[in-house]
Parts: sequence; structure tokens; C-alpha cells
Amino acid sequence: MKKSKILISIIFITFALTSCTKYLDKMPDDQLTLEMVFNDKTRTEDWLAGIYSNIPDPYWGYTRSIGWDPLSDDMAPSTGWEQFGWTLLAKQTGNWNPTSDWDPNYWSELPKRIRSAYIFLEHVKPNAAQLVTEDEVNLMKAEARFMIAYYYSLLLETYGAIPFQLGMADPNGSEEELMLGQTPFDNIVKWIDQELLDLSAVLPASYTNTQKYGRATSIMCLAVRARLLLFAASPLVNGNSAYKSFVNNKGEAIYNATFDANKWGIATQASKLLIDRAEASGHKLYYEYNSDGSIDPFMSYLNMMFRRPQDGNKEILFARPNSDFGEYDRHAQPRGTGGNGGLGITQSLVDAFYMENGRTINDPLSGYREKGFSSANEIRNTQWAESKGGGIVTLQGTFNMYTHREPRFYISVLYNGAWFRRENRTTEFYLGSWDGGPTHDAPQNGYLVRKKVHPDYDPRNGTNPYRPGILYRLGEAYLNYAEALNESNPGHADILKYLNLIRERGGIPQYGTGPSALPVPSSQEQVRQAIRQERRVELNNEGIRYRDIRRWKIGEQTINGNFYGMNFSGTEKDDNDANPKAFFKRSVYQKRLFSEKNYWFPVPQSEIDKNKNLVQNPFWD
Repeated sequence: MKKSKILISIIFITFALTSCTKYLDKMPDDQLTLEMVFNDKTRTEDWLAGIYSNIPDPYWGYTRSIGWDPLSDDMAPSTGWEQFGWTLLAKQTGNWNPTSDWDPNYWSELPKRIRSAYIFLEHVKPNAAQLVTEDEVNLMKAEARFMIAYYYSLLLETYGAIPFQLGMADPNGSEEELMLGQTPFDNIVKWIDQELLDLSAVLPASYTNTQKYGRATSIMCLAVRARLLLFAASPLVNGNSAYKSFVNNKGEAIYNATFDANKWGIATQASKLLIDRAEASGHKLYYEYNSDGSIDPFMSYLNMMFRRPQDGNKEILFARPNSDFGEYDRHAQPRGTGGNGGLGITQSLVDAFYMENGRTINDPLSGYREKGFSSANEIRNTQWAESKGGGIVTLQGTFNMYTHREPRFYISVLYNGAWFRRENRTTEFYLGSWDGGPTHDAPQNGYLVRKKVHPDYDPRNGTNPYRPGILYRLGEAYLNYAEALNESNPGHADILKYLNLIRERGGIPQYGTGPSALPVPSSQEQVRQAIRQERRVELNNEGIRYRDIRRWKIGEQTINGNFYGMNFSGTEKDDNDANPKAFFKRSVYQKRLFSEKNYWFPVPQSEIDKNKNLVQNPFWD
């Protein structure tokens, strides 16, 4: 086709080709042509920016549209929001099928960006007249290649079985070339692995120009690669006998049903390479300190999500510069403070946080109590402004479930009776109170999410400080490495080293032999559970838990059945299970459904109807 007939408004060829090959010749001639675009520096840069535009939004995207946090057992949006188009709530309860809408529609949308990247690679060129050098062109090409590999990784983690093709499809090609079936999973992983490794030797580790913040780097390549290889080594796609008979249109097995231990070794090496390269480039865990020089775990965990690299936060490996944190904050703010007050978290997440002594709540030595209320203020060594002055993190009269918990709990969970600095009062989620119901904009289970909500956000006057949308950070890389190493080389000293670094920053005792240390888990399985528990806490509501649940094949146990919270219809500060008006008692607020089909999103039925070579994902038929 002639360049003069290729338009910016091109209707991209997706996995199931839906358009006539001659449509371009029928478009008006007054549209911008590719030649016009790539002869202009600004338009060329705009095209590249468009390729980046489908990077997920880890705030409102992970919450409202993509939905990784509500689909896991972390987040609990008000069930009353389904009437306002929150289709993720129907997905929580199993009410979806291959014809159901999903706003991001990765199956169609990401291939558009992939094709746009291939067009860019084909047409971008040096332009001496506009000061576009060959070096700059080569760097932009590397960025486009990164985005192709990254988008394929998102497609793999969402659908598992996808068609895969290098380069652009020829619109004049045969039906066999255009109507692609799915490619074996490991084949795509292998290509992404090598492509990202190659690009990590080309792209810079960082940019000195702050305007390029968020653009592809060598560290981003290694981060995406390490996370994908961890996924590929996990039980869902490594020796899953349930997929033994699942084949593509050519009769090829899409997943390897035979366990391959070497995949854990590959994942281990990838995570260690990422850590080594990231730390050599200046990345490190984010810390803040008290006046006595001790780590302030409250402020460290809080501002790890808010500070930018130029503010000293070197933990960020991959961030989206612009995210919709305003809607996230507004929906998580209590009703009585001017917010929507219905973006909650689950009781299972509340239960997952450790106690102050680093033990789980079901440990007999933890000191956990679920009845009664505290008799005194609880004071910690912290500069956390949300405490009621002098480090008072819980007030006298706080429900005992919420006292003596680890610092990350208080940064992540807004519970009934918590001090709310901006309003100079405690939260009140009782029925009929200023932050409670009856309304769909009240926490249906007695909790609101606090993590990632900026404490200075004020919906009344529109104040909402900027923060980066973090997609990958070094803390996750440490836990990825510990997990992979425990599977490939159990007992290795690095497992506890990196697990303990996370616990130290979190403000809880580490595993070891010292006087304040906790006993080291004695078996590979115990270490595995310790790592999984740490991931649940450290990475909560960062879009990672849903991926973990699926790759570990634990969905039926964790997000299937009754979901609990406090008694949101309660009006009394009571924990008596026999009192129907008692607020502080475990109560079912929702029943969710997760079955073996839900480990993957279904292939949209409309695509299967167009392309006879596609097969539906397992158990969705």
C-alpha cells in the first residue's frame, strides 16, 4: 500500500481481523499521512507517546476498570455501586461470561498499540532539519520494542492463550496468515524473555531529563521480564494437569502439563539480575527515620507510595507519570469528610497483617485479641502525622482487633474509631452516623482502604497532591527473588536476607536467632507460606495479589465463598455476637464465586465468532 494512503486514523488489525483490506483506499486524502507524521518531530513524538497510552493506571485503573484489586481478596468496593456500572462487582460474584464487557478490553486494545509500535519501527527516521539524530531514533525504536514486549506480557497474564505474531500482518495475506490461532504459552514467554534482555543492554538505566520520566529503561525491561518469568514458573502454567488436553487449532498443547523445575531457576536468575542492576543504578528501598536514627516504618511505608525519585524515592522501578489518583482518593474518603466513602478492604486482608511482634494473628504467642476495647492509648516511635500527636496510633477505646498491629496495617486500613487528622475526629462507620449508611456510599463491611490515599487530599477544596503511579518497585523484586529462590534452592541464605529486609522496613521483628528475632521457618513449605504472607501484606492493593492468587492456583480457597467484615448495619459499639445491633462482630457482606475457569479471562466471544481458529480458554465453554 502507498504511504500516502496510510492514515493516522487507521483501524488496526487485531487478533481476529475484522476489516476489509481495501478500506484505506476509500478514505479521504486530507488526512495526515505517515510520511507527514514521520517528517515532523513533534508528530513523531506524539505517535510514540500514543504507544505508551495503554500502560495500566495503578490507581483508578486497578480499581475501577482493570479491576485487579477488587477481583482479588484485597479490595471491597460497595456492592451498591453495581447500579452505576461497576461491572467488576458482577465478576466478583461469578456473573460473567465470554460476552461480558470489560472496559480495558486488552484482547482488542493492546494489539492496536502493538501494531502502532510496529508502524513506528518501520517509518521513524533521522531528521537533520528537525534535529532528530540517528542515536535518538535508535533509542525511540528500543522504546517501541519494549512496549511491544510489555503489552504481550500483559496479554499473557490476562488471557494465557493468545495469538502471537512478530511484525505487522499483511492485510493482503491469506486467511491462514490473518486468522491466527493461539500460540503455545512458553513460546511467547521465551520471545519476551530474550527481547527484554536484549533491550536491557540498549536502553539507559535512567534519564537525566525529568520530562522523560516513565519512558522505557533497562531497569523496566528487567522488571517486566522478572515478573513474567516468575509467573511462567508458577503452578498455574508449570505442570498444571488440568490443562493437559487444552490445545490450539493446530493440535499443539498450549501449556506444558509437565512440571519443569528449571523454570524456577530461570525466574531466580532473572530476579537476581534485576536486583543487582537496579541497585547498581542507585535503586534502593525507601526509608524515613526518627530523630533517634531508627527507621520510621510508618512514614517509610506511607511515603514509599507518594514520593517521586527526585524527592529521594529510589525504590520505584517502573511508574506511570499520570494516574487518576483523584477518583481513587475520593471514593476511599469517609462520607463525612466529603468523599464517596465506599472503597473498602476485606476482612481477610485485615486478618493478614501481622501483630506488632511480627507474628500472625493465629499464632498463640501473637497477643491478638478480638473481643473488647483498649483501656489506654497506644504509643509508637513515629513521626506519622495521622497519629493523634506524640505517636498515639490507636486511642483508648479502640476495638482490640486493631490494636498492637504492625505499622503497615495502620497505613493500609481505615477502621471504625481510627483518628482522622484532617477532620480532627475519629471515623464513625455505624449505621446513621456521619461516615456510615444507609447508602451505597458507605463502607459495607466497616473498612475503607487507606493505602495510596494521600493524607492531604481534601475533597471539599479539591486539594490532591501529585504522586507517581507505581507499577513495579524494588520491594516486590526482593520478594520475587525470595520466592523463586525458595523453589529453586531452598535453604539459601538470600531467602531470609531479602525477606528480612522487607520486614525490617515494615517495622516488625525479623526471622533469625537474635533475642528479638522470630524462629526461622523450618521447612521449604513453611518458608513458602511466610513469603506468601509477606507478599499479601507488603504488596496489598498494588494490583499484584490477583496475579499471585491465580499463578499459585489458590483462587478456589481464597476468593470463593463468603466475604466478611464488621456488621455494617450495626449501630452500637458492641462486639457481642448475639446483639444484632453490634458493629464489631464478623458478618458476611458478600458471597463471591471463583471456579477453575476464572484463572484466565475468557476470549471475547465476538472474536471467536470472527476467527474460527481461536479456541475458548479452559472451562469457559
